[in-house]
Amino acid sequence: MTDTAEIINELVLANRILAANGVVDAYGHVSARHPHKKDRYLLSRSRSPELVEHADIMEFDFESRITDGRADPAYHERFIHGAVYEANPEINAVVHSHAPEVLPFTISDVPLRACLHTASQIGEAVPVWDIRDRFGDTGLLVANAAQGRDLAQCMGSNYCALMRGHGFTAAGRTLGEVLKISIYLPANAKAQKEAIALGGGVKYLNAGEIAARGADVPGGKDLFRAIAYWANKAGCGHLLEYKRK
Repeated sequence: MTDTAEIINELVLANRILAANGVVDAYGHVSARHPHKKDRYLLSRSRSPELVEHADIMEFDFESRITDGRADPAYHERFIHGAVYEANPEINAVVHSHAPEVLPFTISDVPLRACLHTASQIGEAVPVWDIRDRFGDTGLLVANAAQGRDLAQCMGSNYCALMRGHGFTAAGRTLGEVLKISIYLPANAKAQKEAIALGGGVKYLNAGEIAARGADVPGGKDLFRAIAYWANKAGCGHLLEYKRK
């Protein structure tokens, strides 16, 4: 990561990419750890991801309090982001999504497992966080720091966790990495569900295959090629020009 302006530009790009790929719709959000203040993170004001602009990006601490003096409304579930950054200093980007493809695996006892090579980073089995276990009857939204920290604890060293009846949270060492995880996690869920419906056995990635895939740079050595494709698909390829200036 380099300067703050570049990270803000990447965040705008990430919002548009996630929206274009159906990972987020009117709801959902993506953040990045501040490049110079490691106890702060950057996240848009409360706005649908497809509409996020550079001026919408705000700064928060790990309690998810606004720290840049802005008075704009913030996302209700911003506490997810602060808690994940606080729990893991290697994480520099976080996505929260309500992608419908993953929902069957959040409410059943069938574990979501990596079966696609592009989704290897979700691991051998994705943990499922149930807010009811500790906090009783809620609206299922992560509404405070305590709930966010409980979710982060469930994630542990994994790059993602499912949320019962809700969606998923993904984390990455870079924004590019978390984009890849967030895009291919729903694709993996769809493929796994369809394979199970065929009625036979399902071949999942084993630990050795997952480790071999994870030995590459964050997100894979060809990640920029994917980002360029996603950006142009989302109609915001011009935002990539920042890196060339």
